[in-house]
Amino acid sequence: MTPDQRNRLRSIDMGFLAGYVDTLGFVALFGLFTAHVTGNFVLIGVALADASKASILLKFLAFPAFIAGIAMARLLILACDKRQWPALKLALLLQVVLLAGFMLAGMAASPIGDAPSTLAMAAGLLGTAAMGVHSASSRLLLAQLAPTSMMTGNVTQVVIDSIDVLRGAGDAATSARCGKFFWPLLAFGIGAIGAAFAFMAFGFIALIVPIGILCAEMALPEPGKGAA
Repeated sequence: MTPDQRNRLRSIDMGFLAGYVDTLGFVALFGLFTAHVTGNFVLIGVALADASKASILLKFLAFPAFIAGIAMARLLILACDKRQWPALKLALLLQVVLLAGFMLAGMAASPIGDAPSTLAMAAGLLGTAAMGVHSASSRLLLAQLAPTSMMTGNVTQVVIDSIDVLRGAGDAATSARCGKFFWPLLAFGIGAIGAAFAFMAFGFIALIVPIGILCAEMALPEPGKGAA
């Protein structure tokens, strides 16, 4: 597998994972966005304005949980740099551990009632921390890829480049950039749809899908290493 092919595969895998986990958290846990901090700010505003909206505490706690995930990833990557450990593999492993906690806590909390129990809140916060690790790892270790959890910028770039290609002002670099941002965007959307159906059919055990993706990604070479 060439480096370009490996990067494309990783961007698709990570985009699918982010869309999947974010949607599953939203469907399962009172509209919680695990990968989308902006969305939680919006929902906090709605909950503050309308006292009938439940789970405001979970949305408030999601922000520090996301920050904690970013901090864990940063400290882990710094330790790996110092000791020459495989940073990406260990960051992916940390996501696996947190997502497994999300899945197990969610299964233990099921069926989820009208208000979040302690276990349901723990599930949401573990999922949010996992996506904090995902976001930090993408920024620090996979900077050659397009963003895989924040799609607004990807949509903007794809539309700009597509317009330039259509009006004849694009070049090979424009087309390549358009593809770079398009694939994780498409994968995110497919992951979001898949997660909604998977949770309705299987519940929290559906999180085995992103866990499996992360385990498969751990088998790929670290960035900058030779092709598999």
